[in-house]
Amino acid sequence: MARNKEALLLLIDVGPSMHTVLLEVEKICSMLVQKKLIFGKYDEVGVVLFGTKDTDNELTNEIGGYEHVVVLNHLKVVDGDLIKLLEALPRGTVDGDFLDAIVVGMDMLIKKFGQTIKGKKRLCLITNAIHPIKDPYEGTKLDQVNTIAAQMAAHGMKMECIVYRGQQEMDGNKSAIEENDLLLDTISKMTSSRKVHVENSTSLLGALRTRNISPVTIYRGDLELSSEVKVMVWVYKKTSEEKFPTLKMYSDKAPETDKLASHEVKVEYEYKKVDDPSKIVPPEQRIKGYRYGPQVVPISSAEWEAVKFKPEKGVKLLGFTDASNIMRHYYMKDVNIVIAQPGNTKAALAVSALARAMKEMNKVAIVRCVWRQGQTQVVIGVLTPNISYRDDVPDSFYFNVLPFAEDVREFQFPSFSNLPSSMLPNDEQQEAADNLVKMLELAPTGKGECLQPEFTPNPVLERFYRYLELKSRHPDAAVPPLDETLKKITGPDPDLLSHGKPVIDEFRRLFELKENPKLKKSSRRLLRDKPSGSNEEQEDPGKIEDAEAINSTEHGSAAFKVEKIGDSNPVQDFKSMMLRRDGAEWVNKAITDMKSIIFRLIEDSFEGDTFQKVLECLIALRNGCILEQEPKQFNDFLLKLCKFCTEKDLASFTEFLASKNVMLISKTEADESDITDEEAKSFLVKAEQK
Repeated sequence: MARNKEALLLLIDVGPSMHTVLLEVEKICSMLVQKKLIFGKYDEVGVVLFGTKDTDNELTNEIGGYEHVVVLNHLKVVDGDLIKLLEALPRGTVDGDFLDAIVVGMDMLIKKFGQTIKGKKRLCLITNAIHPIKDPYEGTKLDQVNTIAAQMAAHGMKMECIVYRGQQEMDGNKSAIEENDLLLDTISKMTSSRKVHVENSTSLLGALRTRNISPVTIYRGDLELSSEVKVMVWVYKKTSEEKFPTLKMYSDKAPETDKLASHEVKVEYEYKKVDDPSKIVPPEQRIKGYRYGPQVVPISSAEWEAVKFKPEKGVKLLGFTDASNIMRHYYMKDVNIVIAQPGNTKAALAVSALARAMKEMNKVAIVRCVWRQGQTQVVIGVLTPNISYRDDVPDSFYFNVLPFAEDVREFQFPSFSNLPSSMLPNDEQQEAADNLVKMLELAPTGKGECLQPEFTPNPVLERFYRYLELKSRHPDAAVPPLDETLKKITGPDPDLLSHGKPVIDEFRRLFELKENPKLKKSSRRLLRDKPSGSNEEQEDPGKIEDAEAINSTEHGSAAFKVEKIGDSNPVQDFKSMMLRRDGAEWVNKAITDMKSIIFRLIEDSFEGDTFQKVLECLIALRNGCILEQEPKQFNDFLLKLCKFCTEKDLASFTEFLASKNVMLISKTEADESDITDEEAKSFLVKAEQK
């Protein structure tokens, strides 16, 4: 067998008590085979049914017993025929015995593979385990389970047990359920087995591991606590995003008679000179270049290798900090798990002692990591202690990558505390919102959590795989509607919504939704052309502010990234730059550039021909400083501007500003301001008297 080839036996309970859920079982089992056709096309899969009316297995023929167990499909390489079998499972007529099915499955694996491929032989049991197991011919049921577990461990077998029980099954034969759970728990503890309980079709869909991924270390080496203290550790990926399989380009140009054609499309690139397109530039005459301002700086591969940062492989402790200092939103990538080197007792003790001390003191460790020799990227991360409460699972650490200064996005948003009281919720509205959140709780008190990550499959991937399998059989098939089980993942539970209808209705009553009227183009143009601070046609300030907000939002959503405020349309450039959220520096740059534009326009004015444009810029600057809570910048600038006009004998401009009611930003408009309303109103009056 191939190195990563797996032998899997599906043990499926088809007894009468499982009939209501067999449709979902057919889906997950066929999905498992579909994924194996993509990711493990050399894997072998077999199917054993128990709870059937008939009996068909080798053990019955050889030694007797093991009744109502049928081998539906012997172990063989996966193919499309197996999917068809799993999509139409027969319904049984008797209560199944899962121990008989386990023994039959083990016998099939041992006869075919013996002591080979240890760790690659897997049993998958799907049952509700609510019916009593028959007594063995010799000994007790627990003795039989111990014998089964010992044989599984000796032959390197793993077992995955999925127990599906709804509320009705839980109310059945409780003594039989408790006994069966004890037997399955015993197998789980003695072998490399995984046992999960599911209560609904959604959890069942994600409980079965449809794709087997072998654990691979990304680092094996020392965790260097100091120059004299080092602990051998291994690092594995704990979580990793599952992506779409690579879709390859397909060519239909190959002859239909050529059965060995790969239909693969190969892409080749040719580089030609601009001045002479007929000549091809060979690889040895090509070099990479990087833009630096208006020019392109060529850097050869040898120079690039020389300038690369080449740190040494290793994980070094930089220090400890309180766990509260590392926010959850700092985590950047997939989570890794750090364990002591397997079989190294001293390393296990050191990791356990360190993890428990950090947990007790509520500390985390900051480490510097280079996973591979020659890796050019240095990672700074945090180790969080993971304390185990099982004797067979050692303590470990979770590792998360932390951002550098360049990775952090310090977005600036206005505070809700600056909003008027009319735009804040009252007590009744707040209570209605609280009740809505409680009603949609995914983990209500006394009930199991819905949509648990470990049992919730990605609906996008699931639908893709199902359609891919359908397309393989019917090339012209249309995209089917979304499966009902997947709908439960992508939308709220209809039963939950109907049960909480009074809460939703109360929320809708208190938060009345109104259509936001769209301004006509002429209105927008009028607002854009007329400075917001002018006293011409004194309109309702609230209406003007609303219109400006709508206008700025529309511009902001489609604005390109302005790097510099130009002279042709400084107000629009200023607004676009203030809306940029790809760096914290753009707000200050926009304010600084606008100040320079205003000074330049005043200096270049002739008999006040630029005063109106200066006013528009000044009003835009004032509104921007209020929005971004920068009142001091505007107030200091306005004082400096008036002083400048006094020194340059430009009293006409200060009079112009006074006539347009341009004032300092008061504390009422921005909490950060230290100017009162009276001081703001009297400022230009004093300036005019001077």
